[in-house]
Amino acid sequence: MGKLENNKRMKQSALYSTAFELFTKNGIHKTTISDIVNKAGVAKGTFYLYFKDKYDIKNKLISKKTGELFFKAHNLLIKKKIKGLNNQVHFIVDAVINQLEKDTALLFFISKNLSWGVFKGAINDENNTEDYNFYKAYLNLLEESNENFSNPELMLFTIIELVGATSYSCISHKQPVDMKSYRPYLHNTIDAIMNSFLVK
Repeated sequence: MGKLENNKRMKQSALYSTAFELFTKNGIHKTTISDIVNKAGVAKGTFYLYFKDKYDIKNKLISKKTGELFFKAHNLLIKKKIKGLNNQVHFIVDAVINQLEKDTALLFFISKNLSWGVFKGAINDENNTEDYNFYKAYLNLLEESNENFSNPELMLFTIIELVGATSYSCISHKQPVDMKSYRPYLHNTIDAIMNSFLVK
């Protein structure tokens, strides 16, 4: 990577980290583009090289942060050498939930947009080619398994929607129960979802 390209990535990274800090501290509506660029120490024109507006950076941040969640979970999966698709899905779900329990700012930020981050991005623009794409990793896990599912994309979507919504409620509000109490029910439901898509 050349010096110019490295400089561009550093500026973009500064914008991402600053926007995340301000969005989680002050809220999206109370944060302006001027706030972001001033704190990041870059010119406003630089912001518009990467993002259309503050909602564009918000959406890309959701995608980026979600991708990082699954990237860490997937790396841990490989390190632990978990085998079998069912075991792998449950392991990844638990690893993601564990991260969200430790980082409530991240939980509040992505909240119920977890599925959006996975399906609508993994930041697929030309400036972010190195970002992790969980959906591709998921397809690889499916290919390595000996099982066939009728609609793998819909199955993943259903599981992520379930995990995203219930994690937010159980972790942030402890409603209707806390996450520890809910986990067994969540995993039983994931089993039922996967079984319903399984081609027997």
